[in-house]
Order: sequence, then structure tokens, then C-alpha cells
Amino acid sequence: MTNDIETLSRDFPLVKQLIELEEVAWFNPNVTSLEKGLPYVGLNAKDIQDASDRLSRFAPYLAKAFPETKASNGIIESEIAAIPAMQTWLEQEYQTEIQGKVLLKKDSHLPISGSIKARGGIYEVLSHAEQLAIKAGLLSTNDDYSKLFSEQFRDFFKQYSIAVGSTGNLGLSIGIMSAKLGFSVSVHMSADARQWKKDKLRFHGVNVVEYQQDYGVAVEQGRKEAEQDPNCFFIDDENSKTLFLGYSVAGERVKQQFDQQGIRVDAEHPLFVYLPCGVGGGPGGVAFGLKMAFGDHVHCIFAEPTHSPCMLLGVHTGLHDKISVQDIGIDNITAADGLAVGRASGFVGRAMERLLDGYYTLSDEHMYRLLGQLNQTEGIQLEPSALAGMLGPVLVSQNPSYLNRISISENAFKQATHLVWATGGGMVPKQEMESYLNKAAG
Repeated sequence: MTNDIETLSRDFPLVKQLIELEEVAWFNPNVTSLEKGLPYVGLNAKDIQDASDRLSRFAPYLAKAFPETKASNGIIESEIAAIPAMQTWLEQEYQTEIQGKVLLKKDSHLPISGSIKARGGIYEVLSHAEQLAIKAGLLSTNDDYSKLFSEQFRDFFKQYSIAVGSTGNLGLSIGIMSAKLGFSVSVHMSADARQWKKDKLRFHGVNVVEYQQDYGVAVEQGRKEAEQDPNCFFIDDENSKTLFLGYSVAGERVKQQFDQQGIRVDAEHPLFVYLPCGVGGGPGGVAFGLKMAFGDHVHCIFAEPTHSPCMLLGVHTGLHDKISVQDIGIDNITAADGLAVGRASGFVGRAMERLLDGYYTLSDEHMYRLLGQLNQTEGIQLEPSALAGMLGPVLVSQNPSYLNRISISENAFKQATHLVWATGGGMVPKQEMESYLNKAAG
């Protein structure tokens, strides 16, 4: 492996910086138009529409089963908030003028499970439940789906089980949703999963299986368990197109929100979106949805911890899921538990590599500092991983050569919108949040 690392470092000098845990930014020279990049994804607008329609069918059920979604009529969505005081702090701290406006997409406060995973995770469980119920003759797509909130359906779903491997947030969304429907559900959790997330799942009647190893092992074990039971459905965060499509619906939703807020996205008003990345399913699906909604006027950038730069490593070397951060001697240990993934999704990396503008890494200390500042300037509290995207507007502003390459004029950049995707934190217990803020202050 030493020779392999030497060869990789020689062929890709950036790998040497990753090994040394340096914070790096890499803007993808191979980024292309939606028209050219789309065939590699293997999905299209019709697939997103299908996912959107399914979520609409389930909305009456969700409004009944989860009263917190009643106000939105069973649609799971988060607000977009302006963060002007945080933008000012970023400009002063990094001595960089950020042209345009910085906004925060608060997936951190999504109902049911308080993270971006409420999109894909809940969608895949609903999709599976619908399939089973239709096949059994208990449901038709023309029905009022609120009928699923009944003992009859809970008894039906009890015959089936669901398994998933998770660092935390995906497990929360899948566990809570599956248990509510009546499924028997097991969440295989890696060593870095937070205790409160395990406790919350157990409170909802979920079987939590704990491992001393990382995410990869938890996924492998979950898959093995599912293989032994014909009635067990394994949700695969690495390769699931269903999960991916659940996330992708976010694109059309953001477009609607922007229309309501009078925010334009076109050649003269570009949109930059900064997404924290773990295995890649969540940010990949959201980025795909955004590209389908805004075309070439949206530029998506992934953010990863210096200790877990799996997607950057996979895409930059072209090795995708054939290489892990451990292969180059990185420990994959980070406070950003949702991003503690050593090997990226090969499906997402290959599908999206031509449609993603860039990738960057930042240290845990850096995430904590941003966490503390967002709380101080805007009174918004997030978990560490959700702050990974916050550095994005600074890095883009500091890279005129990248803006030049993608033909963004100075005038257009002045009218840009920067959307920082906050992925989790809305359900963090008070005590845990206090310890995050203490760490940020220290």
C-alpha cells in the first residue's frame, strides 16, 4: 500500500494534502452542462415527479401520524432563512467580501427526525410500504392514504422488517418512520453514533445494534441480517436510487420557495449551494434535484471533514468506491458524526461527478467555531456536521479562477445567492447542544 500511496500522491498531489489532513478546496475541471451530465445519472425529471407524487399521496397519512406535520398538510419541508449577521462575520473573519446573499436551508429542523435524512430515509420507507400494501390488495394509489394510520395496517406491516446501517441521522428517520407504520426495524449503528440518537430510537421501539467499528461495518452487518430473512428489506444508503430520489424532490421545493421570496436564479443571478457530504446519497440526491430545477445556473459544492474526505478522494482520483480514506492512512474519526464515512457511494460519485462544481474539506475545530458563531450571530443551533457548508461562500469568493472558468461575470456574482444546507441539529438535546457550544467557546 505504501507504493500505492506514493503513486497516488505523485499522480494526484492533492492526495498528499488530504493525507496530511490539510483543509483543501478543489473545483472540478470536468464539470459539464446538465445536458451532457444527465445521461450518467440514469434518472430524469419523470422519476423526480414520481417521487413527488408519492409524497403527496402519503401527506394525509403523515399529517395524522405526526401532528407536527399537520400545519404543512403532511408535507415534510424546511424554511430558507437569511443569515446577514453570520455573513458579516464570515466576511470579517476571513477578510473576504462575499458578493450576493447568504441563506440557510434549515433541513436541520425538518419535522419527524430533525435532519436532511427525513427526506430520503422517510421516502424510501413509505415507498416500500406502498409497494407491499398495493401488492397485498390493501391499497390503491387512488385511496386516501390516511387509512394507513390504523391497526389493520400496523398488523399487516408487523409481518415485515426493515434494516439499515447508519452513523445516526439516517437511522433516526428510517427507525422512527418504520416503527410508526408497524414494521419491525433494526438500525445498525457505528461507533461514532451519538448516544442520544440511540436512546431516541429505542424510545420509539427500534432495535438498535451497536458496533465498535465505523459506518462501513455497520452497513455490512445490516445487509447480512437482511439477507437471512426474506421478509426483511435492507435500505442501502450507498446505492439506493429510491433514497436518492427522495432527496431530489428538494430541488423543486427550493424553486417554489425562491419564487415565493422573489429570488431569481438565471445567468445573471447564479445560485451556489453548499452541501455537507458523508456517503453522498443525501447531498447527491439534493444536487440532482437542484440541477433539474435550475439547470446550469446552480453550482453545487460538497463539504467534508478533513478526517473523512471520501467523496473528494473518490472523485478526484477516479477510483470512487474502490478507495477509502483508511487506504491512504486517514482515521475517519470526526465530531461530524453524520459525515464519518470512509468510502463514498460509487453510484453517487459516478452519477454526479460531471454535475458537481467542487469539493472542500474543513477540520472539526473549524466546524465548532462556525457552530458557535452561528449561535451567537443568528441564534441558530446546529450539530457540528451541519456547519460544514458554511465555509463555502468564502471559498468560492476567494477563487476567481473557478468563477472565470464557469463564465460567471463580476456583475452576475454580485447578484448571486449562496445557499448553505444545514443538515441536522434541530432535535439535539439541550445538554448535548450546551456541550457543543462549550467546545466552540473553548
